[in-house]
Amino acid sequence: METTTLQAEVRASRGKGPARRLRAQGRLPGVFYGPGVEPTPLTLHPKELEKALRGERGRNVVFKLSVGGEDQLAMVKDVITDPVTQELLHVDLYRVFEDRELEVNVPFHTHGRAAGVVQGGILNVTRRTLPLRTTPARIPVSIDADVTPLGLKESIAVEDVELPEGVVCTLSPKLTLVIVLEPRKALAGAGEEGAPAAEAGAGEGEAGKKAAG
Repeated sequence: METTTLQAEVRASRGKGPARRLRAQGRLPGVFYGPGVEPTPLTLHPKELEKALRGERGRNVVFKLSVGGEDQLAMVKDVITDPVTQELLHVDLYRVFEDRELEVNVPFHTHGRAAGVVQGGILNVTRRTLPLRTTPARIPVSIDADVTPLGLKESIAVEDVELPEGVVCTLSPKLTLVIVLEPRKALAGAGEEGAPAAEAGAGEGEAGKKAAG
């Protein structure tokens, strides 16, 4: 299983004051918790964490957390960032196990140019992420769907998406993820909320075409 090493130290002090002093010293306060682990306050290097979170797996990266000479598998459960500078202020790390399932959100991408879009339709993608249940080693980077065959009014539901072995989507199998709308219906039904979704879907289809070509 692919992991990223993250060094951490146990910190004795808690509270806002000590946390501010740690950040002033270039350290990031955090906490490690989960099954079989007492909540443990930590301090770590923010740059190591930021680099990992900017990778292709984003929040789904699995860490080999080294604390006090012991290694544990962990994933980011929550992060607090400064609303202005986006600087990391605090991180929650949750213990995971290689053989135990967990739930994660994974990006959902479409690629190709739908036949219905060529005919003037609008590609509407209703979800940008999919909630999946699997083990840490099987977490995919993303779930991709080819929209090229879709004609007008045709769609892709959850049950139509090919998932890797050992991965289950927790959404309803009949839930529509992608649909090609007829232009007049798209315009008639697009209010303040509907229009951006349709435009975003159309743009994603174009991007997928360029990537595929």
